[in-house]
Formats: sequence, C-alpha cells, structure tokens
Amino acid sequence: MPANDPMPRSCAPLLRLLATAIVTLLPMLGQLRAAPAEEPATIDEAPLAIEAVPAFPDLEWTGWQADTDGQPTPLRPILITHAGDRSGRLFVPEQQGRIHLFRPDSKATKVFLDLSDKVQYLDRENEEGLLGMAFHPRFKENGECFLHYTTKDAPHTMVLERYRVSNDDPDRIDPTTAEEILRVEHPYWNHKGGTICFGPDGYLYVAYGDGGKQNDLHGNGQNLQSLLGKVLRIDVDRRGEKTAYAIPDDNPFVAVMAENGGKPPRPSGVRREIWAYGLRNPWRMSFDRRTGQLWIADVGQDLWEEINLGSKGANYGWNLREGTQAYSPTSTSTGPGFADPVWQYDHEAGKSITGGNVYRGKKLPELEGCYLYADYVSGRLWALKVDDATKRAVANRPIPHQKEGLPVWSFGEDEEGGVYFTILSPDGRGIYTFRRTAEQAAR
Repeated sequence: MPANDPMPRSCAPLLRLLATAIVTLLPMLGQLRAAPAEEPATIDEAPLAIEAVPAFPDLEWTGWQADTDGQPTPLRPILITHAGDRSGRLFVPEQQGRIHLFRPDSKATKVFLDLSDKVQYLDRENEEGLLGMAFHPRFKENGECFLHYTTKDAPHTMVLERYRVSNDDPDRIDPTTAEEILRVEHPYWNHKGGTICFGPDGYLYVAYGDGGKQNDLHGNGQNLQSLLGKVLRIDVDRRGEKTAYAIPDDNPFVAVMAENGGKPPRPSGVRREIWAYGLRNPWRMSFDRRTGQLWIADVGQDLWEEINLGSKGANYGWNLREGTQAYSPTSTSTGPGFADPVWQYDHEAGKSITGGNVYRGKKLPELEGCYLYADYVSGRLWALKVDDATKRAVANRPIPHQKEGLPVWSFGEDEEGGVYFTILSPDGRGIYTFRRTAEQAAR
C-alpha cells in the first residue's frame, strides 16, 4: 500500500521517542488531537449516521483475474477519478498500470490504457507503480490526460507523461501519443507521494515524498534544491527553455529570485517548480471544488499523522518536526515559517493517513463541506469539518463501515461531487461509497 510506511517505526532514536511520549502522549493517550494547540476544546466527535458500502459490487474488471497461476492477485485500484467532460464516466487505474473506465450502470469495465509494460510494481516494493492520474481541465476539447508512475527503465524513478485520447475511440488513450513531461529519481522505493491534480488556476500540482526509508536521511524535505518532499506547481500548456513544462511566474521561489536580481536565494540552485515543502509522504492531496482550497494529508513516522491546508510557499516542517511536535533534537515545534497542520492524530488512532476529498455532493447534505479521510492501518474513517473563516477544526466525526479495519487506499470524486474510496480487493469489490445508515434512512 503506497500510503503505508512499511519500515518499523520503532527504529527512531529512543531518547527522542521517550521524551516526546512523556510530554505529549501520556496525558492524552488514545485520543485524537486537534492542531494547532489553540484549537477550541470542544470538537464534535459524535459518530455520523453514515456508513461505507460497496459502490459497484457486481462490476467485472476487464483483464483482471483473482488469481494468476494459482496465486491470488488482488485488485489494486489505486485511485478513482472523472474526466470533467459530462460523460459520467469513472476512471480507475490499477497500481500495476492498467486503467479502467466505466459508467455507474456498466456491467464491465473497458480498458482505457494499459501501461503494464512500462510501470514498475513489485509486491515487496508496494509503494511504487501507477500512482497518479489527472485529466486536463479542457479535456473535452484537447483530449489530454496525465499519468504519474514509477518506470521500469530506471530504478525508483517517477515519470510524468502526457497522453491523448484516440481519434477513433473516445474510450481509449492512444499509447503512441506519450510525451514525457518530468522525471524525478528517488533514492528508495517508498515515500513516492505521486498525486497529480489540476488546480483552479489551470496549473498541474505534483506531490512527492521525501525519497524513502526513515527520518528523511538525505534531508530532502527542507532542501530547496531537491524536488522530493515537495508539492510542485507547473504549467503543462507551455514549455520552458530546457523543460517540457513552464514555471508559473508567481511560484514562490520565482518571486524570491526576482526580488534578488534574478539570482536564487542561498543555497544556489533552488528549484523554482516548488510550491510548498517540508513533507514526508503526502498520500493524497485534492482541491475543494467549491473553494479551491488544496488539502494535503501527510503520512507520519513515529507519533503523528497530519492534515495540511495547502498554501503557496508553506513549510510543513518535516524533518524538523512531525505534526506540531519537534522531531530533531535541535529543532523546535514552533520555529519561524512552519505551517501548522489543521488537524493531527496520534498512533493510537492510526498509523498511516489516507487523504480524501471535501464532500460537495447532493445525496448526503450532512457531509457538505466535510473533508473525508481515513487511516490505512487502523481502517478508520472520519469527516473533518474546518471553519472556512478561522481555518480551525470544529468537528471530526467517525464514519462506520461494514468491514472492521478496512484498509483505505485512496479517495476520489465523480462529476457530481459524490465521493468514493478504494481498497485492496481479492474479490474485485474494491470501490466503496457512502450512504445513510438503515436506521437513519428509515426516518
């Protein structure tokens, strides 16, 4: 599971763990924490009368088999999205590289594109694979789709490519149209991040983890010369002098260089693609379709999982801190320039956050404006409510589900704002959605 850190978390220095546990955990063990510290003491944590249920239980996945040569082969639906073209189609990539499309009333999927020959995925290195997919805001006119995956032609390397729909079949991508936009090497196989999404400004936002293993061994999160541990913002409609994309003039470090006579701030070589930094493993980010706010869920290491509101130039602290707490012995939890998470929870509640979407659908008005998210390890689901004016959490309400400990991989929306999530599925029932509980629906 890409969102889950497979390395043992107990290998961090013992003294740091003991000190942090004494200060922060023991007085409030097992409870969810709001962040920052000045959050109001009363947070609504009453369970919602909403439950998670399979969305398309009878859908057949073309080309997928539950076992291969006698070995179980679970369906790995890594995300779910739509094209924004009013077609009603849903798109679900498998982590191994095959992309399915279907409509809600379909009996079987169609294969939109199969990149299995190009995508690197191994069960023992399960944070690699096809990790991101985004349709151009003008997809209906230009037919452009962007894919983000680890490639077989170089170790631990993420490739961002542009593709175009076939002239003969709108339900198929023409594989010959592949155009490489960006290539980023990672030192290890985990902490890839991988989400790509277009913002309301028309630019493409790209999330990368810190490069892998633990503790951010190479210091990438705070290194502005590296693209790792960052959210990038690029213009895929234009080209640069040496790149297949342009850099928006109002990216934060473009402005800094302009103020410095065109020279980069120290250290030299600052990457102008960077929009925000200080992230460990951002496992999923999404834009609120109504407000345009970017939400970033960042997988923690020793103690804290966090949710951040995206902001241009923001430093979310990793690896100087984890959540709102100091991480390095030489750092402080409130150092200058750190952006606090809007919410954090400790490892009694879960150990690997899966970021979701803000609900803007019509079927469940009680979820309106709630950020739906989950924890991969504990399988718990929540609806987080943040006050738009104060940017402070006012509610974090659990959502029941039919399977205890459901390992949620990813979330996504349809064109109407309905929210879904995906799980590793041995029987092909890997897409879930939300409905009122039977008791609530009967009222």
